[in-house]
Amino acid sequence: MTRMLTSPQIKARARELGFDLCGIAPVGDCAELAHLPAWLAEGYAGRMTYMNRSAKRRSDIRRWLPSAQSVIVVACLYNTDRPYSTEIADAGTALVSRYAWGEDYHRVMTDRLARLVAWMRDAAPGPFEARIGVDTEPVQERAYAQRAGLGWIGKHTCLINPDLGSWLLLGEVATSLAFAPDAPLEEQCGTCRLCIEACPTQAIVAPWVLDARRCISYLTIELKPAFDPDQAAAIGSHVFGCDICQEVCPHNAAVPVAAQPEWQPRALLDRPALAVLDGVTDGALAAAIEGTTIARTGAARLRRNIRAALSNGVRSKPATVGWGTG
Repeated sequence: MTRMLTSPQIKARARELGFDLCGIAPVGDCAELAHLPAWLAEGYAGRMTYMNRSAKRRSDIRRWLPSAQSVIVVACLYNTDRPYSTEIADAGTALVSRYAWGEDYHRVMTDRLARLVAWMRDAAPGPFEARIGVDTEPVQERAYAQRAGLGWIGKHTCLINPDLGSWLLLGEVATSLAFAPDAPLEEQCGTCRLCIEACPTQAIVAPWVLDARRCISYLTIELKPAFDPDQAAAIGSHVFGCDICQEVCPHNAAVPVAAQPEWQPRALLDRPALAVLDGVTDGALAAAIEGTTIARTGAARLRRNIRAALSNGVRSKPATVGWGTG
């Protein structure tokens, strides 16, 4: 019997491996991929110089895998059963982005994708090439996720699925195998501007345009030097990332809760008090974040963020005068 490998089979296997969504995107011309040069030219990437260095490779996935004919895009829902940060009244609570509460999604999803590709090699009628990516490769994942029909890119620049909202982690397999692509979804944000208006640092400077230099996630994760006074004030009680733009999104008002243990919060990351975090020794802090996404940023930078958040005392909307040079 001749072996076969079909798109429905891949999607079914992806679900068996723990992915909540799976779709097929085409390679080739993609309008969304063309926005990056203009965004970089505005300086919105800040000190993320790797974005400039990899811009050309990000313009076409075939620069990453020359033989690519299809992109298999997957997503995991990471929403857990905890209050949103906007529902926490105590300014002394350390705020950590939901995706960072549990296991490092890079490792979890890369392992699952490796198992998917191994299964594909057993099922395919012949050899093929494939490359796996989970956020660290020069791939514009949200653009391919949109083209694969997993959702649309919201005005806060996150992918939104009509059933699962935007609490989604993305990964992809570029492959030399050709599959019929899925149909993309239409954008459904309409006239809503809640994410833009709710951003405490006005980082969403226009619909679908994020100035990373103002973004609390950039400040607490990507920015390596010590904070200047404006930056320190900007983070409020956030010590790693920020979810506000997603929390106010109507499409996240009643989304499912992820049951997978990988995404459940570790004890020290489950709405801890800033004072408690500050009192943890460097060794204990490093041990607490080992195996999480936060470990990629490191305990030293997390400590910087904790100290800045403590010094803020209360959350307030920071001034943005003088920003844009970080």
